[in-house]
Amino acid sequence: MISLKQMLAPALLGLALVAPAAAQVDQAEMQTNFDAKMAKEFISNAAWVTDYDEARKMAKEQGKLIFVYFTRSYAQ
Repeated sequence: MISLKQMLAPALLGLALVAPAAAQVDQAEMQTNFDAKMAKEFISNAAWVTDYDEARKMAKEQGKLIFVYFTRSYAQ
């Protein structure tokens, strides 16, 4: 009789081999979607700072608050 471990081992190995390649595709697709979003007129016409640490530094230097907009429109 085949144990559960013996049955699942090939499937898990297959997932381990395929998952990194799939993650690379997803990252590339997400970057493409992000770039398309950032190119839209309502976004590209403003001086957005997308680096959080840089935004904190600038806000501190200028004595301003930070407006943060979180979205998942280009991510899974």
